[in-house]
Amino acid sequence: MKLRRLATSQAGFDAAFARLRFSAAPAAEVEGSVRAIVADVRARGDAAVLEYARRFDGATARSLAELDLSARLPGALQALAAAEREALRAAHERIRAFHERQLQRSWEYREPDGTRLGQRVSPLGRVGLYVPGGKAAYPSSVLMNAVPAKVAGVRELVMVSPNPDRTVLAAAALAGVDRVFALGGAHAIAALAFGTAALARVDKIVGPGNRYVAEAKRQVYGEVGIDMLAGPSEILVISDASAPAEWLAMDLFSQAEHDEAAQALLLSPDEHHLDAVAAVMEELLAAMPRREVISRSLEARGALIRTRDLAEACELANRIAPEHLELALAEPQAWFPRIENAGAVFLGRWSSEAIGDYCAGPNHVLPTAGSARFSSPLGVYDFQKRTSIIEVSQGAAERLGRLAGTLADAEGLPAHARAARMRFE
Repeated sequence: MKLRRLATSQAGFDAAFARLRFSAAPAAEVEGSVRAIVADVRARGDAAVLEYARRFDGATARSLAELDLSARLPGALQALAAAEREALRAAHERIRAFHERQLQRSWEYREPDGTRLGQRVSPLGRVGLYVPGGKAAYPSSVLMNAVPAKVAGVRELVMVSPNPDRTVLAAAALAGVDRVFALGGAHAIAALAFGTAALARVDKIVGPGNRYVAEAKRQVYGEVGIDMLAGPSEILVISDASAPAEWLAMDLFSQAEHDEAAQALLLSPDEHHLDAVAAVMEELLAAMPRREVISRSLEARGALIRTRDLAEACELANRIAPEHLELALAEPQAWFPRIENAGAVFLGRWSSEAIGDYCAGPNHVLPTAGSARFSSPLGVYDFQKRTSIIEVSQGAAERLGRLAGTLADAEGLPAHARAARMRFE
């Protein structure tokens, strides 16, 4: 494995580091292929979805009704081995407890003249959840997407997944998913966005997927809402050598094993510590079942980076705005205030990113590719909508109408001005 070693003090560091960044721009062939699929599903509905399911998902069904797996949900959880079932239950409880604290509620107030102002918070009606089914099974993704939706009060949650295994179905049953279809890819996203005879149109689509799924979500955005345009998984570790090299090596592997495009970075001012981590990574890699994926990921986008000090490491982390940031430091609380951009921050040597993926409680659906500069983790608030309430009293109609009329005149909108003034003139 050829793992990059960089130093912020070396000439050309910025250029070398820029080559590691992920480009969110879709490839032309992906964009064109997805556009054709989306248009076809919109035009032909079930017939098109079924054709693509046979072509891309390996389906042999004669109708979409045969791909409806909802009837399997009631017995899915009990079909698991006891250890798996209890692990799912424990994770579900922790995730639910965390997200219940995010629930936003309606509010309003009245002004002395009787004018009523407020905000009504209500759940989305129907949400589509995409769960990947290719290189691994992701029951954790089911919990992380479905639990906040149900806490928010979403009426119907429809899950699509090309080949959901028993743990995925069990997680869906536990989290309260209402319907499940064995569908994947861009055609599943289009079916959720536009609706077909078999699948009712949803209000929002959430959940991770490959580049075709991500591009389909981008193209249907506006017809429906989406959670985010997610790129490959990322981890950035800042270490002062207080954590064992073996732990950090495995933390880097934990993200690199997702896929070849994932990114794993380690920043430290301690050259000997970087040497130790590199040596351990070489030693441990041979025993990793997904070593080929890990190797390709680390060779393509991984790096061990020596910084001048921890302050510079924090500055670089803010530039990167990683999905996951581990502060594997002796005093993480002292450095945490310097972190401005990250999807999730793991404080201290005991806080492995893997725990966050499964059962810590906060959501593991996080902004990637630098979007943590302006985006947040998935939460209950993503499944709620806010409606403004405005009830102007008769007594306030003149006072506010004069204000509105003056501003409308300044903007050159006479109908606005007249509509405001007619209430009192």
